[in-house]
Amino acid sequence: MKANVLPRLAMGLLALSVAATAVAGDAIAQTEKQSLNLHAIGMFFVFVLMTLGITYWAASRTKSTADFYTAGGGITGWQNGLAIAGDYMSAATLLGLTAMMYTQGVDAYIYMIAFFVGWPIILFLMAERLRNLGKFTFADITAYRLDQGKVRTMAAVSSLTVVCFYLVAQMVGAGQLIKLLFGLDYVVALFVVGALMMVYVTFGGMVATTWVQIIKACMLLIGGTAVMLLAFSQFGFSFDELTTRAMEVHKLGDKLLAPGSLLADPVTAISLGLGLMFGTAGLPHILMRFFTVTDAKEARKSVLYASGIVAYFFNVIALMGLCAILIVGTNPQFFEGGEIGGKVIGGGNMIAMHLANAVGGNLLLGFLSAVAFATILAVVAGLALAGASAISHDIYSRVIMKGKASETTELKVSKFATIGLGIVAVLLGIAFEKMNIAFMVALAFGVAASANFPVLILSMYWKGLTTRGALWGGYSGLVSAVMFVVLSKSVWVDVLHNAEAIFPYTQPALFSMPIAFLLAIIVSKLDTSAAAKKEIEAFEDQYVRAQTGVGAATAAAH
Repeated sequence: MKANVLPRLAMGLLALSVAATAVAGDAIAQTEKQSLNLHAIGMFFVFVLMTLGITYWAASRTKSTADFYTAGGGITGWQNGLAIAGDYMSAATLLGLTAMMYTQGVDAYIYMIAFFVGWPIILFLMAERLRNLGKFTFADITAYRLDQGKVRTMAAVSSLTVVCFYLVAQMVGAGQLIKLLFGLDYVVALFVVGALMMVYVTFGGMVATTWVQIIKACMLLIGGTAVMLLAFSQFGFSFDELTTRAMEVHKLGDKLLAPGSLLADPVTAISLGLGLMFGTAGLPHILMRFFTVTDAKEARKSVLYASGIVAYFFNVIALMGLCAILIVGTNPQFFEGGEIGGKVIGGGNMIAMHLANAVGGNLLLGFLSAVAFATILAVVAGLALAGASAISHDIYSRVIMKGKASETTELKVSKFATIGLGIVAVLLGIAFEKMNIAFMVALAFGVAASANFPVLILSMYWKGLTTRGALWGGYSGLVSAVMFVVLSKSVWVDVLHNAEAIFPYTQPALFSMPIAFLLAIIVSKLDTSAAAKKEIEAFEDQYVRAQTGVGAATAAAH
């Protein structure tokens, strides 16, 4: 099988993108390709067949734009909570944060807390108003009483930027995982992920995406818990014994459980915290989930369930990372050339997989690998749907066609947009192969916190916001966040190979968020046009609907 089928598959897929292969160059040889793991491949195919079955079923229920974007608004709070948690528990969470805990100790836990604290903001400030004011995308809310064309264009551009950053993280994780699991080339792995994602979204829309998320969230919780319990049992379930022994063998020693490199630079630490905290409230694929439930009450329940699930999973990951220090870090079979402390087989992001192999053998490795791959597929599908909805609903239907596009045409545009985003995701995955995936997610959060969150929260809570203010705020937050990221060491030096970074910090939010808020407020205050006065007066109507849900989109009847 390996001798005949895989090379033919590789040649067929690589022929689709000669340029992409050229870009990958020597990056493919970065890690050793592994031998085939039949357990993992079997479980992976079972998952794919199951999800394709769901997609086939969902396709029969996806007749309108409401079905495609929001599953007709008929998802329950518990189902949506699992799906949101599934969106949030991405490959970066499982692979990147376990690896971070393994290398940096308690710093990784601080990182996880920063990720988590965005949920109360969504629960108390946004969930109810999002459901009552929006229909398909968060641009429905920002443009509710402002200039539809201009504000929707701005919201769509910032959404697509965030989606692209987040897609990079998922695609890199997918490529490295399949490389480790199947022995396939990195580029071929990316094409497999891209193709499956296009099938899920194009045919099944939000119904398929939601159920894929729910299934993979349950599988991830079961798999992660099993690995954690098996690993933790080797230390008698004693956290004291685990940490004491981990500090003895780890290069950080006693500093393993003390804030270290993450907080060495307080500016970067604060900026990272702000980005992760407020970025959650600006992620388009998370915000889109609030339009899938029946009403505002179910929206609040969604966040409550999602918060509990995510909090539990972060603690599972923290324990996995600490156990891996002793179980993986002292075992030569997980290092290239058998050299302990050297290069980890499969790359630094594969610590969770090696831990599963060490405590549960090939069977558990196969299960967790299949789950991690399912995680990537589900998150990528959610991101693609958010990106496609920004293109088709906001830009095409509302801006270009001024709301006069037929549902059939809008659905076609959505599906073409999904295919386009799939191709972009593959190319970005190739270009950013060597980046740490947890870091890439932090960048996505930073841009979301700067470009989406300020305009969204001001449009919901501040009557003084005008179209001009929203545009200045949104675009300045987006441009400054992306500019700071490009000029930082992470891109300017590590990717573009310049000698020295122009922007001294790696996280943009501390600088780009205030720019967005200040410009939105100042420009709105200075705007004395007749249109601005009408927009301010329209806030009262918006406030009533936000509080009561009168006139809000309802669930579609199936």
